[in-house]
Amino acid sequence: MIATESGLRYLAAKTAEIFLPPVCAACGSVGEIICWRCREQFVYVPADVCPDCGKSISAGDVIHSACTGENTVLSQVFAPLGYTHPLSMIIHQMKYAGYFALAGPLAEIMVEHWPVWDHTPDLIIPIPLHARRSRERGFNQSGLLAQRVGKLTATSVDETSLQRIRHTIPQVGLSPDERFHNVAGAFEAQPANVRARHIVLIDDVFTTGATTRSAAVALLDAGATTVAAYCLARTAS
Repeated sequence: MIATESGLRYLAAKTAEIFLPPVCAACGSVGEIICWRCREQFVYVPADVCPDCGKSISAGDVIHSACTGENTVLSQVFAPLGYTHPLSMIIHQMKYAGYFALAGPLAEIMVEHWPVWDHTPDLIIPIPLHARRSRERGFNQSGLLAQRVGKLTATSVDETSLQRIRHTIPQVGLSPDERFHNVAGAFEAQPANVRARHIVLIDDVFTTGATTRSAAVALLDAGATTVAAYCLARTAS
């Protein structure tokens, strides 16, 4: 029943895209799914960021002042946008209101700000949902972003070699330590497909990095050479 309902939501959304004029997901104005007024309010993250946490760093600094520099899991962390209004509302609409078409323009922003990688990515892998949540939602927003980013950057996308094997509660509202323990051991990777590869994980929002780091551990344990993370947005904390 859940799968049928999610399928109907997807069909309704795709039908609306064809027959109805586009409406901005943030302000409701007619004309574009993300209008120029809302785009102008996006907060872009400076290019100089900490490799540990993806936060902005001061000129001359190597890592963020609150970081230890001991992160050996993610080789690099980037996000082009700050998780602020109206982008936060737009991401919410994409994830929970079935506004699938938003993945297109949001992924294009990610490509426009494609980072300089220490290692050229061999493979893009979206952060997967657990099968239960995937059935409930009907799609994976990270997968939608990854497919578009992969196409525009001519990078292979793999949505099957990393799996979330343990169902976890949503990370929203959890402390950093709770987030870490919530997703520890939640992922499993297939060595045959990721061994000796330079991988970029794609997700929508980077908060504490607990989820991406847990996924990276699984990939590195399966033989990946390096794992970096590229998210659409990051929170300030």
